[in-house]
Amino acid sequence: MAAQRILTLTLNPALDMATAVPRLCPHDKLRCSPPVYAPGGGGINVARAIRRLGGEALALFPVGGSTGAHLLDLLDAEGVPRQAVPTASWTRECINLTNQADGQQYRFVLPGSPLSAQEQAAVLSALDRAPLADYLVISGSLPEGLAADFLPRLLEQARRRGSRCVVDSTGDALRQMLACGGLLLIKPNLDELSALAAEPITGPEHLTRLARDLVAAGRTEAVLVSLGAQGALLVTAELCERIPAPTVPRRSTVGAGDSLLAAMVLKHASGAGWSEAARYGVAAGTAAIMTEGSDLCRREDTERLFGWLTGDAKPAG
Repeated sequence: MAAQRILTLTLNPALDMATAVPRLCPHDKLRCSPPVYAPGGGGINVARAIRRLGGEALALFPVGGSTGAHLLDLLDAEGVPRQAVPTASWTRECINLTNQADGQQYRFVLPGSPLSAQEQAAVLSALDRAPLADYLVISGSLPEGLAADFLPRLLEQARRRGSRCVVDSTGDALRQMLACGGLLLIKPNLDELSALAAEPITGPEHLTRLARDLVAAGRTEAVLVSLGAQGALLVTAELCERIPAPTVPRRSTVGAGDSLLAAMVLKHASGAGWSEAARYGVAAGTAAIMTEGSDLCRREDTERLFGWLTGDAKPAG
């Protein structure tokens, strides 16, 4: 079965900069390593990771200013198809800083500028002009000031176009999109699912029940709860499966969740079932933590780790 068309939407993109200092300490001048820039934002990273894994996705996003121009140049250099919506405000920047003394990573996430009513309308118009897609991946944080009906209109528009919606977001945005119902997949972590339920998760059975309730209510067909180093929990109407994460050298967690989601959607789009798709996702998420700075998963690492998860190989750092 041929892979189906995938479209990603990033409403709050970023120009990511990764650097390192010998030792993090207050007041002193901190001499940084040469910066490494990368396109950022959930859906953009999903499209980038899909390309790294041998697939293709069109990235749709608003962008503005010289930071936005830099982001576009970086995407073009990677060969990622994109459809940009011009904005008056500059695209935000985010900083990933590694303290070489102890290997700890610090992530400075700047807020994005609000999208005006005209820019919000332009995003919806761009979605209508985009090629029809079987999957719409809505991923990443949202800018302030979105109209109250923006997300419901977005989901309804996607459904009219025949797209199944995958959501990786948090807080009110995730709650609002789940309230619309009929999603294909959501990918919360433990904290996000706990916030969604407005109660602490007390153990594995409680976690499973919360995920199953979302599926039973018709909010989403599948839930993949990211558990970090412990892997992931997959829940559908027919499945409840814990998928372990291989043990590998940890260099950076930036992009791990986006790599996981990209691989899972790509594998599902190729005709795989949820269990196989989730394993491929965990393999890619694990592969991403083996890379430095803001880098995403590598295909060779992902395939090797996927082989281990399916019993065909051993993980190797």
